[in-house]
Amino acid sequence: MPLPSFDPADYPQQLADKVARYKADFAAFDLPEPEVFTSEPQAYRLRAEFRMWHTGERVDYAMFDPADPKKVVVLDAFPPAAAPIAAAMPRLRDALMASEPLKRKIFQVDFQATLSGELMITLVYHRPLDEAWQAAAAGLAAELGVQLIGRSRKQKIVLGRDWQLEAFELDGRQLRYQQLEGSFTQPNGGVNRKMLGWARARAAGIGGDLLELYCGNGNFTVALAPLFGRVLATEMSKPSVRAADYNLEANGVANVKMVRMASDEISDALAGGREYRRMKDVDLAAYDFTTLFVDPPRAGLDAPTVELARGFDNILYISCNPQTLRDNVAALQATHRITAAAAFDQFPYTHHLECGLLLVRRAG
Repeated sequence: MPLPSFDPADYPQQLADKVARYKADFAAFDLPEPEVFTSEPQAYRLRAEFRMWHTGERVDYAMFDPADPKKVVVLDAFPPAAAPIAAAMPRLRDALMASEPLKRKIFQVDFQATLSGELMITLVYHRPLDEAWQAAAAGLAAELGVQLIGRSRKQKIVLGRDWQLEAFELDGRQLRYQQLEGSFTQPNGGVNRKMLGWARARAAGIGGDLLELYCGNGNFTVALAPLFGRVLATEMSKPSVRAADYNLEANGVANVKMVRMASDEISDALAGGREYRRMKDVDLAAYDFTTLFVDPPRAGLDAPTVELARGFDNILYISCNPQTLRDNVAALQATHRITAAAAFDQFPYTHHLECGLLLVRRAG
């Protein structure tokens, strides 16, 4: 398909079409009427990546047309970009063109912003970065007031720090999150807040203990933990685990135990399988698990994790792929029914739709 058109006039119908497809795909499972959480129609993306296209002395931001991958689309502006990114884009491009050390063999630029106004920029090169680049980059970071990182093969130079601190209010709490360069963060910050709020509303009053898989940097963990007695959270990525530990401490959350394990490993441990050294300090028998929270990758839950989910009274599921979500719901249909549904429009003007479901064990 071609590059999307970012016309706010098209947004309501575009979202309505996605929600209608979602409802049709899940009609066989008695899907409740989903709550629909809209995005801002413009200036909503906190992450953006661009190829840098060289034409003579010029260098421009560029994307490639999905319908014709060899077709380069040069960009003067990017309407979805959040305000800090949109403001920095022309200033950065002009600075690159004015500096040979910064411009030479630059290949890609990655922007990462926060709702709190911070901006981190990564410049990616097809050449080693030398002292001349570092001197020019230090001046650029000061001029733009950003965290700046240079990358090339087997090389990473950090001007400032390689993380940023997100902060926003949610249900009367001021939440803070360390977000690492190169690690996953939610791209649409406004919709992420709505996702966290929906998940908290569904979890309120359940009680007991929570098992969370794929917790990343603790995005949902920090929000949900106060609603439960204790939380066991798992994540495989070492940098994400470190960020999650930082975020739990920064938010004064003391009832979470982090374990670096894959979902199939924790499923095996809970089923009484082999002993895992990383679980030596975890007394699984002491937990009173009532709820499983999952926000898996696009592949959805694997078979061992689906089997694990069958043992929970409540399954709170956030999905970035309605197709694999549907497969998982079908596999759980005999034991669980959907009691609440949501649609989160993380990616306006595309076919992508983030979905939320609360599944509750069937009576009897």
